[in-house]
Amino acid sequence: MTNLLAIGGLSPMELIIIVAVIVLLFGSSKIPQLMRGVGSGINEFKKGLKEGEAEANKPAEPPKPAEQPKPAEAKPAEPEKK
Repeated sequence: MTNLLAIGGLSPMELIIIVAVIVLLFGSSKIPQLMRGVGSGINEFKKGLKEGEAEANKPAEPPKPAEQPKPAEAKPAEPEKK
């Protein structure tokens, strides 16, 4: 039977040691701030994915036809002056 606490092949004792080292490095007051930052980063990532999917699923607009150049108005020819 697999151990439910084993994440990625780590035993529960290894996980406890890793958490203890993190607490020693960052301090107990910085960890909630760190987790908030990680959570907001994940939310921004998910939001970006949803926006990207919306852009990809958006129907393409048909290309606008190029405007035809207006013909120049014909002016009556002036007689040459000598």
